[in-house]
Amino acid sequence: MSSKKRSSGSARGSSGRPGSTSGARGPAASGSADSVSAAPTSTAGTLALLVVVLVLIAAVVIAADFVFGAISNGNGSAGPTASPPTATSAAATSSQVGVVVQGKDGHWTNVTADQLAAMLTHKDFTLVNVKTPYIGEIDGTDLYIPYDHLAANASALPGNKGARILVYCRSGAESAIAAQTLLDLRYTNVWNLDGGMNAWQASGRTLVQKSR
Repeated sequence: MSSKKRSSGSARGSSGRPGSTSGARGPAASGSADSVSAAPTSTAGTLALLVVVLVLIAAVVIAADFVFGAISNGNGSAGPTASPPTATSAAATSSQVGVVVQGKDGHWTNVTADQLAAMLTHKDFTLVNVKTPYIGEIDGTDLYIPYDHLAANASALPGNKGARILVYCRSGAESAIAAQTLLDLRYTNVWNLDGGMNAWQASGRTLVQKSR
C-alpha cells in the first residue's frame, strides 16, 4: 500500500515537473515577444529624440543668425555717422566744373560751352578772346589779345596772379597755347573753353561782332 502511494506520488511529481517546465517556458516565450514588440518602440523613441535635437539645433542657428543680424545692422547704422567726410568729399568732387589739364609748371581747367554759359550768369573772371584773326567773340568778353601776343600784352591782364582768367579761340587749339602762356606768366587760376567758338555755336549760341 505504501509502495503504491510512492508510485503515485512519483507520478504526481513527474507529472508536476512537466507542468512546471511548461510553466517556466511560458514566461520565456512571452518575454521574447515583449522584446520584439519593444524594438519598434525603441526605434520610434530614438527617431523622436533625433527630431527634437534637430529642432533645437535649428532654433539655436536661427537665434544666432538673428543676433548677428542685429549686430550687423547696428554697425551699419553707425557707419554713415562715422563717415561724413567721405560724403563731403564726394559732393565737392561732383560740384567741380571742368576737366583739369596738366601743363608745364601748372595746370588749367577746360570747360564746355554749357559750363561757360552758366559761369557767365555770375561772372567772376576775366574772359579773353585769343583768336587770330578776329572773327567775332562771345558776348561778355573782356579782352581781345591774340594768343601769340599774350606775353607782350601781359600788362593788360589782371595784376593778381591768382585771378581767374578764361581764354578761348575758334577751336581750342590757340587758346590751349594761350593757357600755357598764362602759366608761364605765373597765373594759377587759368581756364579754357574746350572746342572754342565752334563749340559755343554748336550749342545753339551766337557770337557778337565788335570793333577790335
